Amino acid sequence: MGEEKKGFFRRLVSGLTKTRDNIVSGMDSIFHGFSRIDDDFYEELEETLIMGDLGVRATMDIIEDLKEKVKEQHIKEPLECRQLLIDSIREQMDVGETAYEFENRTSVVFVIGVNGVGKTTTIGKLAGKLKDQNKKVILAAADTFRAAAGEQLREWANRAGVEMIGGQEGADPASVVYDAVAAAKARKADVLLCDTAGRLHNKKNLMEELKKINRVIDREYPDAFRETLVVLDATTGQNALAQAKEFNEVTDITGIVLTKMDGTAKGGIAVAIQAELGIPVKYIGVGETIDDLQKFDSEEFVKALFYREEEKNDDIGEI
Repeated sequence: MGEEKKGFFRRLVSGLTKTRDNIVSGMDSIFHGFSRIDDDFYEELEETLIMGDLGVRATMDIIEDLKEKVKEQHIKEPLECRQLLIDSIREQMDVGETAYEFENRTSVVFVIGVNGVGKTTTIGKLAGKLKDQNKKVILAAADTFRAAAGEQLREWANRAGVEMIGGQEGADPASVVYDAVAAAKARKADVLLCDTAGRLHNKKNLMEELKKINRVIDREYPDAFRETLVVLDATTGQNALAQAKEFNEVTDITGIVLTKMDGTAKGGIAVAIQAELGIPVKYIGVGETIDDLQKFDSEEFVKALFYREEEKNDDIGEI
């Protein structure tokens, strides 16, 4: 594990402390508290997972899978189920290879999310990360409905050292994107990052607005690769899952960004999102600095979630 990777893994381990205390300690007391594997044992496990925000559907599938494994392998001891459960959670989260193709092509990345989830901050951090990879980035401030959204984004644009187009409150989002596309083409930008609206309470309007924006890009920037990321606040747990489902009805989501992971006991929502929606969590936020937005890796996530102090050998222990 490289130093940077190891550093982030440690941050992930500490960022998941509340979630770990919420889910894992509950599970471990079940593994230790039961002397045999019976219906009560499974029921307690199920309840712990649901309370940990893994979602009802994912939990049912995980428990079913665990039961099958126990049967196949003739397992009698509850403690021996720990590793099997970890494997089942990992399998449920499998969405295939998570591609970050937009990093290697001329692309337009839409970032959607309701107010208060950390959308603007996420865009700022993403811009900074791409800039660090020597990409030419332009920001489009097309969330023109929210007061001060433009100013906030400009602050991030300055911090990341990238150009921003738009930012006037009440401007037409599609025309902001039109101007931003023109700028991206003129300056040969690698990535155009669009801050777009997230007013879910009016889905019909949101749908229309996104259609209009998409039409502009189809017409003006047809060769650009398209990515649509939805920013969700992990502290809202099941509500974040509900938002993801609703946004998915309105537009084609290609990835999720989960913010505020370090401040919540509901980190299990990452499992629910990938298991129930089959949409990859692409980035995860575990703190305030630009480095705290990192690519999400479900293997690492599960490893960090079930991390034990005693596994602190050189390679952070195989889990």
